[in-house]
Amino acid sequence: MHRIFKKINVSPVSNVQKVYGILVVLMLVCVGCQWQLKPADTDAAGKRIGIQRFDRIEMLYLTTGDYSALQQMNTYFPTETRMLIEDMLHLGQVDDPAINTKFLFFFQDSTLQQMLNDVQQQYANMDDVDEQLSLAFKRLKDELPDIAVPTVYTQIGSFDQSIIVSGGSLGVSLDKYLGTDYPFYADHYSEQERQLMHRGMIVPDCLSFYLLSIYPLPKGNVQTDRDKHMGRIMWVVNRLMQKQVFENDYVDEAAMYMNHRPHTSLHDFLKDRKD
Repeated sequence: MHRIFKKINVSPVSNVQKVYGILVVLMLVCVGCQWQLKPADTDAAGKRIGIQRFDRIEMLYLTTGDYSALQQMNTYFPTETRMLIEDMLHLGQVDDPAINTKFLFFFQDSTLQQMLNDVQQQYANMDDVDEQLSLAFKRLKDELPDIAVPTVYTQIGSFDQSIIVSGGSLGVSLDKYLGTDYPFYADHYSEQERQLMHRGMIVPDCLSFYLLSIYPLPKGNVQTDRDKHMGRIMWVVNRLMQKQVFENDYVDEAAMYMNHRPHTSLHDFLKDRKD
C-alpha cells in the first residue's frame, strides 16, 4: 500500500526556514544494471552503501533510444520503471504497447534534454555522496542498532519528487539537486526552496525522509505538533551529519530538550509525542 507524504507546512516563527515539500512513495528496489548489478564495494563491515545508478540506464535510453537500455530498465528495475512511468510522469500503463514511445517522446522537450545533460555532467561521479551516506547511516546504526540500512539508488524524474522511500530503499531524483542557481529552478521554485536543491542536500534529505518514514508525523491536525516533530527529525539529521544543516526555532527547541535529557535514546526522542 502506497503512502504519500505531501507538502509539510511549518508554522511561521522567527528565523524559521520553511520545511520543504516531501513526497514519499513506497517503492521496491530491484537489482541494478550493467554499471552496477548490486551495491558495490560494500565490505563485511558495511562501510560503503554503494549507490545503484539506475539513472544511467534511464539516461542512455532517453538520450539515444537504445532498445537494449530499455530492456535493462524493464529487466533489472521493473518496479522503478513502472512507478516512474505510471505514477511520477503519468504517461499511462507500463504494459501499453505505445508506452516506450511516449516515455521517449516526453523527454524530447528541450528543457528536459538539457537537464539530462546537466545531470550527466554533475553526477558522473558520486563517490563523495556515497561516502557521506555511508558515514551518516553508520552513525544512525550505532545509535539505533535495530534500524535497517537502506539500499540507495539514483533516478531522473521531471522536477517532481526529490526522494522516494520504501521500508528498505531510498531513491534519489538527481534532477532536483542541480544547484541553487540552476536556471529552471529560478522560474519554478521559491528562493527558500532553491536553497535546498543542491548536491550537499542529498544526504540530509535521504536521512530526513528515511527517518520520517520510520517515525511519521503525529496524527491529528495540530500544526505545532507536526512542526515540533519535524524539528526533532532535523536535529537528528544535524547530529548524524555532524554539522548544522537545518537551523530554525524548532531545531533549537529539540536541542534544548536533548540537552536537558542527554540519556534519551533517539527512538524515544522521535516517537509520536507532544512533550
